[in-house]
Amino acid sequence: MPFTKADLLYSYSWEHTGSDDPKLTGEPDRDLFNRSEGYEVLYLIKRIMSTRGLDGTASGQKIEKMIRLHPGNLRSQAHVKEWINNNWSSY
Repeated sequence: MPFTKADLLYSYSWEHTGSDDPKLTGEPDRDLFNRSEGYEVLYLIKRIMSTRGLDGTASGQKIEKMIRLHPGNLRSQAHVKEWINNNWSSY
């Protein structure tokens, strides 16, 4: 069951500029990650779920909570993804 916009727990902005589109490279990048932009958050959730072999709303929402609540000092998609993977079992 794919994780969709309707499964998100928090409210987000759904507008982005051309260079701010996370789908351009197909990989989490080192560009600044905007936790309030829905497209970026949803993309990263789906990417992490795919690489970890996860499915279901509960897993996606766990990732969303981790993105939202921690860690504020990590500013790139790649660093946030790495932090989630390293802290998955303890969260």
